[in-house]
Amino acid sequence: MNDLFETPAYKLVRRDDPSTSHDAAEQLDVSKMERVVLAAITSFAANGCISDDVLRILPGYRYSTITARYKQLKEKGLIVTDYRKRKAESGRQQLVMWSKEFYQPEWADG
Repeated sequence: MNDLFETPAYKLVRRDDPSTSHDAAEQLDVSKMERVVLAAITSFAANGCISDDVLRILPGYRYSTITARYKQLKEKGLIVTDYRKRKAESGRQQLVMWSKEFYQPEWADG
């Protein structure tokens, strides 16, 4: 059975990463982390969220553990981003993310 949340370990590391990174990637429960991050993003519903928001509601996880899931979730079509951004705590702009069921293009009628 092909589970949407089963990301192969080779997608979690770069070819030139140390062997310890490859070993760690094999040990991660990626499906669980993808579900955790997706649930966090989904909790913001139609408002969407930025990475700072996700990090704030998942304080028990490391930054890199959370942010690494965004790309995988986008590739699977589970989260959506467009051109919209919001100001982060750093003062820089971050892309707004939505769970696919809550995404509404800005031009769409409500």
